[in-house]
Amino acid sequence: MSDESVLRDLFDRWERVWHEGQYDLVPDCVAPTYIRHDEAGDRTVTREAYAAELARLRQDRPDVRIVVYDHALHGSRAWYRFTMTWTDQSTGEARSRAGLQAYRIEDGRLAETWVILQPLGSAWSDPVAQERWTSPPPAR
Repeated sequence: MSDESVLRDLFDRWERVWHEGQYDLVPDCVAPTYIRHDEAGDRTVTREAYAAELARLRQDRPDVRIVVYDHALHGSRAWYRFTMTWTDQSTGEARSRAGLQAYRIEDGRLAETWVILQPLGSAWSDPVAQERWTSPPPAR
């Protein structure tokens, strides 16, 4: 199996974790420790702790979606340009944040990530998103 196929399979599973709450897939997707560089700072979390973090996020934002506009999978690296969308549960208002995320993959699992998010209300202006996280980007 090629490196790109391994990464595509990984991110197809990871999308199911995010969009369908299939937390039983987390051990197949995340290394035993996962290094995150995000708004919370630089931190190392276990796969169990990160699964619990995702479950809390989905509890607060049950309709959260990661809409991908562009990505690349190569070797032990991947990156995504995305917009996160959800409904604010207290106001019913639509919310969004545009972002970029890069990953380092080790032994077929997410080992480290760097996340940069734009302010609340941001979104990429692309007219069409990818159908799935690993689908080819739409023609421009």
